[in-house]
Amino acid sequence: MTSPATDTAALADAGLLSPVRAGSGADELLGDDAYLRAMLETEIALAETQAHLGIVPASSVGPITEAARSGRIDPVALARGARDAANPVVGLVAALTAEVAALDPRAAEHVHHGSTSQDILDTAAMLVATRALRHIDSALIRTADALAELAVRHRDTPVAGRTLTQHAVPVTFGLKAAGWLTLVLDASDRIRRPLTPGLPVQLGGAAGTLAAYNAVARGTPAADAGGDLPGLGTELAAPLAARLGLAAPPVPWHALRTPVADLGAALAFTCGALGKLALDVQGMARTEVGEVAEPGGEGRGASSAMPQKRNPVLATLITSAARQVPPLALILTQSLIAEDERAPGAWHAEWQPLREALRLTAGAADNAAELAAGLSVFPARMLANLELSGGALHAERLGVALAPALGKKVAKRLLARLTAPQEPGGGPSFAERLATAPETAGRFTGPEGTAALKELLEPAGYLGASGLLVDRVLTRHATHGPATTHGHAINGRDDGH
Repeated sequence: MTSPATDTAALADAGLLSPVRAGSGADELLGDDAYLRAMLETEIALAETQAHLGIVPASSVGPITEAARSGRIDPVALARGARDAANPVVGLVAALTAEVAALDPRAAEHVHHGSTSQDILDTAAMLVATRALRHIDSALIRTADALAELAVRHRDTPVAGRTLTQHAVPVTFGLKAAGWLTLVLDASDRIRRPLTPGLPVQLGGAAGTLAAYNAVARGTPAADAGGDLPGLGTELAAPLAARLGLAAPPVPWHALRTPVADLGAALAFTCGALGKLALDVQGMARTEVGEVAEPGGEGRGASSAMPQKRNPVLATLITSAARQVPPLALILTQSLIAEDERAPGAWHAEWQPLREALRLTAGAADNAAELAAGLSVFPARMLANLELSGGALHAERLGVALAPALGKKVAKRLLARLTAPQEPGGGPSFAERLATAPETAGRFTGPEGTAALKELLEPAGYLGASGLLVDRVLTRHATHGPATTHGHAINGRDDGH
């Protein structure tokens, strides 16, 4: 169980099939070692808190802490041994107790004192999730800052608005960037929500009654005369939570899985928000569209077969995460349906989907920050694309202009006829057909008519409230606030990594 000479490296999950998070900061925060450290931190904090309350001797804390931080407990051995108990904590407690006993047999009696496996694993999961959420929020704010710069720079840059994949009316690229920014800020709000006041510590004992935590206090300096100390478990939860940087819930949540379901929902929304940005970039980066391009670099976007390819790989990775996380979140939501005081299977089904959802979301957020910061924008190509239809995307505006003279119904019928699909380059342009249509009665001929039509077909003249809407989003961004602090303090230390 404690042999360091195992094949840990050979079994490491490096993300070979999950490049969205491979090599990102999320790997260190969410690997097996991170979960093992978080479980051991929980065991240390439990001993420290019980010692502070006089439930265990202060002399036991040192050996427990030294053994927990020795690095001699092997996650591979724990993983293999978990098959015997259906969770890794049973083996962890045995290994930690053996390490402590080698240092101080009396202190070994106070390892995992009064606790149960779910208390340790759930609390560790909340520690890991807290660190991952802070990492995600930091990446989201970097993304938001870059998108805000794009929104400012291109506040009034016209681009074709597209609905159901077709040209609709002109918008501005600044407004598109402001829309992406809105989603990213929404995601940041959802990621921050469980961090205030904090994710909950788990402390309930075998069936959520705190009975064992009360029982182990009998006969200690903390015990009242003849007391069963019914309130001691509650008293233990608050200082334990404070020590770990978590929150103390009103009741144990062994079978009340709101915290995990909420995490799933926040992560699914975040990946969906980033997926919208990525999907738009993919569309605008198509060869025949060419309005934006991802940041380049040696080997970035390369194809194994086609030298000319510069694939939008960052957007592709983000989209991959956005398609994977919602089903994982569904598993976490379904785990709310939990039997009795500990669910046989529902609890166990949460562990890997929660970790993978955190990993994928963190990787997507990192990639989104890089994408937004390095996105190249081509206004000239946007203008050229606006002119592809010869002015047809201004049909809505023309309908408003023609309605007083022709009537709304006649104007709409005329414009529908003139904008019917045709082979590119086949016959007169939309503007020419409009000018010579019998219904317009020469309205758009001659110097004045031609000038009037040109003005009606100018994209910058039909952008609506785009600039104002961009400004509103930028105001929200300015007041959103900085990212949450990385890591969190454990006994005055930053154990985020």
